[in-house]
Formats: sequence, C-alpha cells, structure tokens
Amino acid sequence: MAPKNEGSGKKVANKGAWTAEEDRKLSEYIEVHGAKRWKTVAFKAGINRCGKSCRLRWLNYLRPNIKRGNISDEEEDLILRLHKLLGNRWSLIAGRLPGRTDNEIKNYWNSHLSKRVNQKEKQAKTPAPPLTMAPSDCDAVEEEKKVEVIGNGDVKVNFDMDQFFDFSTEGTYGLDWVTKFLELDDDLDWLI
Repeated sequence: MAPKNEGSGKKVANKGAWTAEEDRKLSEYIEVHGAKRWKTVAFKAGINRCGKSCRLRWLNYLRPNIKRGNISDEEEDLILRLHKLLGNRWSLIAGRLPGRTDNEIKNYWNSHLSKRVNQKEKQAKTPAPPLTMAPSDCDAVEEEKKVEVIGNGDVKVNFDMDQFFDFSTEGTYGLDWVTKFLELDDDLDWLI
C-alpha cells in the first residue's frame, strides 16, 4: 500500500480497519524496538498509519498480555464496586483488573452494566399497588417496608440506593484495598 497524495505533497495515512499484515509489522517492530515514540514507530515499521492509531492498536488489541471478552462474574462485581467508588475513571478501574483495557471496561459498562443498573433503578421506583388495609394497620406496614401513603391514596415506596449498591458482604476478588478503603470512611459523599 503506497502512501496517498492529494496534491498538497502531504502523505495521507490509511484509515479504517487494520489488516493482518499491518498488525504483523507493528508487532514485529515493537518486539525489536519497544513501544515508544509512536510517530516514529508508524513510519519505521512501514505502516501508513498515524502514531495515535498505532498506539491504540497496540494497547487495545495486540499486546500479548491482554485478556479479551468473557468478563467473569467476579470482574463484573468489581467493575460495579469500583464504578460506584471512582465513577467513569476507566483507566483506574482497568488498572485493578489484570489484562483488561480501559476501553474494554468502558464498552462493557456502556453496553451491559449501565443498562442493568438503570433497569434495577426503574424497577425500584415503580409504585406498589394501593394498600387495602385499615389505616391503623398501615402504620405498622409503613414502618416495616418503608411505605408511605400519599394524601390521594397512592403508595410511595422509599428506596435506599446505598443499600442497593452495598457490596460489603461479598469478596473483593483479591483486592483487599477496596474493602479497607470502604471500611475507612463509610461517609464517602465528598468523593462522589
């Protein structure tokens, strides 16, 4: 593949899907010279790509220690915990999951986990059917189930988000620092 010229005398880099030949050239070059100075890597490896494209291809697809697909239940649980703690800091979350990339964790969150969390939140917010008890019996039920009867006879169920996302009873998947951090200060509202 020869570089394209568009009349300005400037080379235009390839765009689109990577070929197996480009992957092979990039892997061989990095194996010999290392992963640094990505603009020169692209040029010296004989790949008509920009440095950023080469860097992302290496970091997200070609590195030998990358685990792809099949995120386990333990990893999924850890992603949920860390996202609750750290928010959308994907590189920090991926740093605690060996072999996973920040891009893969972000994509998994956006395509699977966030939808599941949103669905559970919607289910928790749906109103319960109206109570058919005497008002004196409602007081005991309200206290027990956190049910509130609104003036027009509708029922409102109070939902505790912290209790829903409380993962403190489950294992930490070998990351005791998360448990210690969560136990240090139960009131972490200033972080979020």
